[in-house]
Amino acid sequence: MMTEIAIITGVSYPRSIGTAVCRRLAEKGYDIFFTYWQAGATWPDQFRNEIHERGVRCAGFEADFEDPNAADNMLREVQHQLGIPTVLVNCAAFSENGNYEGLDAFQLDRHYAVNMRSVFLLCTGFAKLFKQQQLHNRGSIVNLTSGQSQGPMPDELAYIATKGAITAFTRSLSADLAPLGINVNAVNPGPTDSTWMTDEIREHLLPKFPMGRIGEPDDTARLISFLVGDDGYWVTGQELHSEGGFIRK
Repeated sequence: MMTEIAIITGVSYPRSIGTAVCRRLAEKGYDIFFTYWQAGATWPDQFRNEIHERGVRCAGFEADFEDPNAADNMLREVQHQLGIPTVLVNCAAFSENGNYEGLDAFQLDRHYAVNMRSVFLLCTGFAKLFKQQQLHNRGSIVNLTSGQSQGPMPDELAYIATKGAITAFTRSLSADLAPLGINVNAVNPGPTDSTWMTDEIREHLLPKFPMGRIGEPDDTARLISFLVGDDGYWVTGQELHSEGGFIRK
């Protein structure tokens, strides 16, 4: 049986969605390669040890996705440390509030570099490695969006524009990669109590969740685990909304 290797980006904090995905996939026996940026001094080593304790291999890599070479450098590193990846989960993102009055080229370029360029290059680089190796019957890519198709997100123009592009890219890429045996999907986790919520935000959002609680990182991780596994393999080219019925009013 071939070793399954999963890349998960955006694993810089204990409560991030990417961190929850790593834990879920490690429990299923995947070797884990995670990226982080400006994490705490001891966090990457602590997390690497935690994943090792689940009985799989694990490696971490500090990646600044504003660097145009970051995607290529990361893909070389995963091959060097673990091997050819079979799963790619793009969780890393850049977000900075800004309305039409503050929107400028610098803000757009920063969002573009992380939310679009790095994601697109990682997806295509992953696919090329998969095709060249020809050792696996199937692979999976999951890209995180933020529900841009569900309604407006005021004062986040650069963020919503770049994250929204991921949905269109995912749908078209899924058709290109289906002959290779790679399913490609996008997941919108909805408002998730990960690294950014304050008590004031929680109080405001809670009534909008008819299930009576705010989304947790593991809610998204369970869906991603399904999509990259045998049971979810027939799903491709979709944007799935894992929001617990979140009401946008």
